[in-house]
Amino acid sequence: MLKDSIRSIYFIGICGTAMANMAVQLKKSGYKIAGSDENVFPPMSTFLRENAIRPLEGYAESHLNPAPDLVVVGNAISRGNPEAEYMLEQKFFYLSLPDVIREFFIRGKESIVVSGTHGKTTTTSLLAWVLETAGLNPSLLIGGIPQNFGLGMKIEDGPYFVIEGDEYDTAFFDKRSKFLHYLPQITIINNIEFDHADIFRSIDDIKLTFSRLINLIPRNGLLAVNGDDPIVRELAQKSFAPVESYGFRSDVSWKIEAMQPLREGIEFRMIHKGQAAGHFYLPLTGHHSALNAAGVIIVAKHLGISNEKILQAFATFQGVKRRLEVRATINDVTVYDDFAHHPTAIRETLEGLAAKFPEKRIWALFEPRTNTTRRNIFQKEFPLAFEKACGVAIGKINRPHLLKESEKLDREQIVAELAKMGKPALYSDSVDTLVAWLVPQVRRGDQIVVMSNGSFDGIYDKLIAALHALP
Repeated sequence: MLKDSIRSIYFIGICGTAMANMAVQLKKSGYKIAGSDENVFPPMSTFLRENAIRPLEGYAESHLNPAPDLVVVGNAISRGNPEAEYMLEQKFFYLSLPDVIREFFIRGKESIVVSGTHGKTTTTSLLAWVLETAGLNPSLLIGGIPQNFGLGMKIEDGPYFVIEGDEYDTAFFDKRSKFLHYLPQITIINNIEFDHADIFRSIDDIKLTFSRLINLIPRNGLLAVNGDDPIVRELAQKSFAPVESYGFRSDVSWKIEAMQPLREGIEFRMIHKGQAAGHFYLPLTGHHSALNAAGVIIVAKHLGISNEKILQAFATFQGVKRRLEVRATINDVTVYDDFAHHPTAIRETLEGLAAKFPEKRIWALFEPRTNTTRRNIFQKEFPLAFEKACGVAIGKINRPHLLKESEKLDREQIVAELAKMGKPALYSDSVDTLVAWLVPQVRRGDQIVVMSNGSFDGIYDKLIAALHALP
């Protein structure tokens, strides 16, 4: 086998969430691991160092001497990267990360792929925890760190591999979506919206790649889909595998009923084709969490897992780092770290928190960092996404020099629209300015949600320090 001839592996872009998790797992499997990145910050940098992998800062040809047996190229790496150029010139053996996942770990197991524009990480983590609780000893790969496992990848001897299926492209030499490499046997599709504006030109491009995923599921597999999503419903009609739909609509096969927000989470009932299928509780917030859980329930029941085990797993689910993770509580003010960046994810996160704490004010701090949110594609949607916030602060646009002025998100316009809604709002390139504006307005009981898929220039530590300094 391919992996039997490999001893040393080098990762270009090692601090990506999936890349770091893979590097740690391969080290545990006995391979010599090294790698580099220019974005070396927690939590992945800390995670690597805790597992005796010290990522090299920046990219340099010298990092690839002596030559490794295999180079793994992250999907954030493009032509012009010094290490990628040297790798090509020297004709090193290289693969994309999804190639490595498939050949080193998935092949030979039953692959369960969780996909969709939103909720993939949490849904994958929840499903993996249900299988773990049921004693099925699953392998997993998740683009984050589930609190129940403490790591985003583990390889076990059970028959199932649970993996987060990302629609983003694979590598500079393979522009197909990552999830097309994962040999899907069972697939969940949570939702489909436009995202990743740097690689998809339109929603039609995104529909095409999800159609290709659906076309890979064998006849003896399963496709579980969010029946409330019109695009998902449309694409699921072409599945060769059996389809189970879930949602709040009356025409889905698994209907969510009587959902209630609780201080500790949510509860709801499931109705399967007109018959009661169980009452469930989950320590997460929001309408979207019930939908995510419904997909998990369908797959769990398909695998023969009892309601008792599902309930046990749900009740003990601890969430995922950076998914509405509490970073600190100071003088009854709670600071959350959240990965939301798409307007839909922002809206659902804030709505869920507002339902949990209807009497409390919510402040939102947002960093336009992704290739979609840096652009003005969702210019009109952003003000409405912050509807449940009492005030909003917007940080700097990431890598603005790579965008035309006509493409950039107009933060001033968003602030103006929020002002029309009666919400105090500010935009600034300075984190210090954002913190100095926000903290004097905060009062006891407030909830502060910091939304970014990066480090947000160290805003967490600065915000927490400023809150501690309040009289």
